[in-house]
Amino acid sequence: MGKTLVIYYSAQGHTKTIAEKIAKNLNADIFEIMPESKYEEVDLDWTNNDSRVSHEHADESLRNVALATTDIPNWQDYDAIIIGYPIWYGIAAWPTNSFIKALDFTGKTVIPFCTSHSSGLGDSDKLLQSDAETGTWLEAHRFYQDATDDEIKVWTDSLK
Repeated sequence: MGKTLVIYYSAQGHTKTIAEKIAKNLNADIFEIMPESKYEEVDLDWTNNDSRVSHEHADESLRNVALATTDIPNWQDYDAIIIGYPIWYGIAAWPTNSFIKALDFTGKTVIPFCTSHSSGLGDSDKLLQSDAETGTWLEAHRFYQDATDDEIKVWTDSLK
């Protein structure tokens, strides 16, 4: 795969845990997507119509989440980008989309993965690919939010 970078957004730690294991298995570098305004537990309560994610879900114009940075040192040196995100309302968590839109993936192989308790992958990977407009995107993989080390290893071994 060449030099590999694992990029992830994780609101509650599930995607982070899996991303760290993927990076370790592949001896890859890792980068965390960080919103300028962090999502707190109360913000993530999708059952509350007044929560941040509920407002952002209802009004797409609010989904362009400002990020702390999109500057990745030595971006040009990476051949493969593995990008992980939680599923929100059947799509990638919006900080992921903001990040994807900010970078040029030309010449890079992009392999998405998502985490979820109950939702499937849906079209989340295809929507991210559309937002990116560049790069060679491979088939995405969905992990349960509490995936085992063995499940993660089987997937990372299939990428080698």
